[in-house]
Amino acid sequence: MTRTALVTGASSGIGLEVARLLAARGYRVLGTSRDPASIPADKRLTGVEYVALDLADRDSIAACAAEVGDIDIVVHNAGESQSGALEELPADAVDRLFQTNVFGAVQLTQKLLPGMRARGYGRVITVGSMLASFPLAFRGSYVAAKAALKGFAASARQELSPFGVWVAHVEPGSIATGIGERRTKYTADDSPYKADVDMMITHLDANERGGIPPAKVAEVIVKAIEADPPREFYAVGSNAPIVFLLKRLMPAGIVSSVIARKHGLKR
Repeated sequence: MTRTALVTGASSGIGLEVARLLAARGYRVLGTSRDPASIPADKRLTGVEYVALDLADRDSIAACAAEVGDIDIVVHNAGESQSGALEELPADAVDRLFQTNVFGAVQLTQKLLPGMRARGYGRVITVGSMLASFPLAFRGSYVAAKAALKGFAASARQELSPFGVWVAHVEPGSIATGIGERRTKYTADDSPYKADVDMMITHLDANERGGIPPAKVAEVIVKAIEADPPREFYAVGSNAPIVFLLKRLMPAGIVSSVIARKHGLKR
């Protein structure tokens, strides 16, 4: 039986590599983009069908679900990266981030679940960030959104596993996807936080440029899809096994200080 997979944000980065790998392994792959028509011909993957999806728009989510029909596997990869001091984050920017990174994934999953449950098979893979486990200053909105997505995934796994539908959460560390160039930033030139924000961004961008390639994350995601059943949680990149071990062994305050200093902040 050929399984059908829906990969959100399939036009670049991790989503592109997941779509590429699944197509090469014989899956029917539907890849989403806010504007599929804008994807250049030489960037379109062989064996991938492109569909429109804007996770910030609930009507777009409903239209996408109706268009794709029965889906066996959904990989929630699309999202926005955001930075800014808590005091200065615009309310509409935070609302958009949560709709795109959390609520959109939940709403799309809700529309796909009845079919998965009826067929007795499904895989829901959410792609988070290690920042949810290791919060960083001036990334609060992004940290909170990824932590919320992780919570939804963990709870949904318990609800859905009796029906053969398994949910797994993948937490990448620093990945060289170029996402730093697309990150939305909210810091005024006269902000009292500007020096610290700039320092953090400089270190964050350097970490991402030196991160593992997105294809490595894609391999972990496909491993989760094909496991029977998948684990609840996968972490990849940024020396994941070591840093999670240290997180368990060290006091939380020390972990926070280490993360801050790693990004040029004195805390």
